[in-house]
Amino acid sequence: MKTRIKELRARYDLTQEDLANKVGVRRETIGFLEKGKYNPSLKLAYKVSNALETTIDELFIFDESDLE
Repeated sequence: MKTRIKELRARYDLTQEDLANKVGVRRETIGFLEKGKYNPSLKLAYKVSNALETTIDELFIFDESDLE
């Protein structure tokens, strides 16, 4: 799964640590999300999208291989 987290985080001049603190997770979790190595819960996806003032649909990019 691809995300736009890094792009949007940069827009708001947030570090991974800043975003992690806003959503209540460890910095490493944000790093894994940005690399597509971690599938977030719906609650975490909502928190991240809310912190970056976007929608879950705009934040996470799914393709057919993600559904397998």
